[in-house]
Amino acid sequence: MVERKAWSINGFVGIIIIAIFIFGAVYFITRAQIIGGIILAVIAALLGSGITIIQPNQAQVVTFFGKYMGSIRESGLFLTIPLSLRKTVSLRVRNFNSNKLKVNDVEGNPIEIAAVVVFKVVDSAKAVFDVDDYEEFVEIQSETAIRHVAGKYPYDDFNDGDVSLRGNSDIVSEELAKNIQERLSVSGVEVIEARLTHLAYSTEIASAMLQRQQASAILAARKKIVEGAVSMATLAVEHLQQDGVLELDEERKVNMVNNLMVAIISDQGTQPVVNIGSLY
Repeated sequence: MVERKAWSINGFVGIIIIAIFIFGAVYFITRAQIIGGIILAVIAALLGSGITIIQPNQAQVVTFFGKYMGSIRESGLFLTIPLSLRKTVSLRVRNFNSNKLKVNDVEGNPIEIAAVVVFKVVDSAKAVFDVDDYEEFVEIQSETAIRHVAGKYPYDDFNDGDVSLRGNSDIVSEELAKNIQERLSVSGVEVIEARLTHLAYSTEIASAMLQRQQASAILAARKKIVEGAVSMATLAVEHLQQDGVLELDEERKVNMVNNLMVAIISDQGTQPVVNIGSLY
């Protein structure tokens, strides 16, 4: 089923034509030509059944005794096929906000996820004839795509370089929109955008995963501190040797580096110990 243009003419021209037939019917009846008047009146009534009004950003799907005759997309007053049935389809951009879905990410962690899908109808024939209810179809297929995409990625990136739901929302949203579009192509609907609106661990594991995130953050910070401490200790020893301030053997180098590392890495302020020599 592919949308095509239905036959139609300007509605005001159609009203003028109908008015002419009505005046003709009245004229024949007043002249005692009853049969001619009835025929003209029937023609006027048939043409009048084809008058339709279309609002902006709407389309009317025209069927004639079960056969699809085409669609009218222009707004205004039109005269189309008489005795036809016309179903109005909105072409406006609309939003669908999914419910909060409870799914498992790729690592099996239960999470809560929701998304908003921005869409519009681009083929009125497919929207009416290829699916039973295209709005319900959008809702069900969107939630199915959300579950599918959520199950492909971890909630958080605990390994550097991995794509995660929380850390790569743009990539996830792009794939979600593509997945939804593939599912909705049969219904004549175009997906404009899809974005996550809610993402969280399920309540039963939220506290445990929060501790995991905190531990990962602490480890990452410690790693940076250690890298900086090693660089600073190495630089201090090199400068002392280059300037000739101290002549250090390997044992003293180890002790100095050890003291510098402890002073830099320690969570609490270090207490300096001053060596003043022996009192006796």
